[in-house]
Amino acid sequence: MRHRRLSALPRSYRFSLPRSTLRRRLRSLRAARALLAAVGFAGLGIAPVDAAAAATGVSPLPFRREVIDASIRIGYGLAIADVDGDGREDLLLADAREIAWYRSPDWQKTVIARDLTTKDHVCIAARDLDGDGRAEIAVGAGWNPGDTVGSGAIFFLERPTDAAQPWTPRALPHEPTTHRMHWIDDGRGAPLLAVLPLHGRGNRDGAGAGVKFLGYRWLANGSVATAAEEIDATLHLTHNFEPPSPGSADHELLVAAKEGVHALRPSGGGWARRQVTSHPAGEVRRGRASDGSGFIATIEPMHGHQVVVYPQGQDAERVVLDESLVQGHGLATGDLLGRGHDQIIAGWRGNMVGPPTPVGIRLYAATTASATRWELVGAIDDNTVACEDLRVADLDRDGDLDVVAAGRASRNVVIFWNERVPARRASATPR
Repeated sequence: MRHRRLSALPRSYRFSLPRSTLRRRLRSLRAARALLAAVGFAGLGIAPVDAAAAATGVSPLPFRREVIDASIRIGYGLAIADVDGDGREDLLLADAREIAWYRSPDWQKTVIARDLTTKDHVCIAARDLDGDGRAEIAVGAGWNPGDTVGSGAIFFLERPTDAAQPWTPRALPHEPTTHRMHWIDDGRGAPLLAVLPLHGRGNRDGAGAGVKFLGYRWLANGSVATAAEEIDATLHLTHNFEPPSPGSADHELLVAAKEGVHALRPSGGGWARRQVTSHPAGEVRRGRASDGSGFIATIEPMHGHQVVVYPQGQDAERVVLDESLVQGHGLATGDLLGRGHDQIIAGWRGNMVGPPTPVGIRLYAATTASATRWELVGAIDDNTVACEDLRVADLDRDGDLDVVAAGRASRNVVIFWNERVPARRASATPR
């Protein structure tokens, strides 16, 4: 198995100089610093470099940061959907004690549910299922990963006449440690609410019974079936999953688990499973290379330090892009740079205990058509969002994908507006 990683600093970059030369250069640097202190960057006609990015050696990218909420508690899960039916995509958040949505384009916050369980809310799924242009919403709660018997909860939220009023929660049967959910299409009629717990019932230390990955069918009367359909029950430490690509013929899911990434697709009256990768993973997304082939991106292991890509979904072609993350917890793919192929966006939240560590969001791009070689392009965020979750979408409808992230320790929700093409800023939807 070949494991390739980003090149280290070439030996030619390492050099030594005579002490006299070093002294002269040090005097020059001190003089330059004094000049900058006196007149500033503007006085010299120089655009300042982001100090944190300069300190880490990662260049900032052309994204403008806008904080839309600076007082959340955790920011467990984000979703993007049109809540009020005005044709614009809104943001939704599953926070510890609140379920809220932020109205586009002014991002006014509306709380639609509070304290659904004594333990935290943990995930959210939002999508228009009945074609009326307004999203249906489901949430997961009762979050306690240490309780693999009595924790967890699933609610379908019934919409009021006015979407700004409280929504009515309807509880669904659930397995312990409810953790991630998506509305998916499985080719069998109405959409399915797919709900993935973190642990199997009664598990200890990630061992024991397999996780029961269940689905709840959307019904014609506008509710959700209480009888669950089993998708899989074989994996452990299933931290996240990627829903089927829109319009895909095989309706294949990707699950990140202790046993690696596994693909699940409808087969007969059930689901067939195949192993894709062998390394434990916590996050997984699929992407498209410039030659038309696919790739799989992961963060490894769960809450891990590595950003990894598998060209054409081949375990033997594993490429490690970064090994410096601390508690990697957010992952997305998309063509943010307008290059005609998907890039990888990864965020991390930093130490959960002990001294704080730098946090951020980085973007990586393939340098070959088949996505076998990659580079770290730069930082979307440098140490302002302790990334718990992130999503990409064209929120201002200017043709470029923007990034939205929720920060745990930073307690914020931030939109990073993609301004790679300045001429598009004036034509974007007013915010």
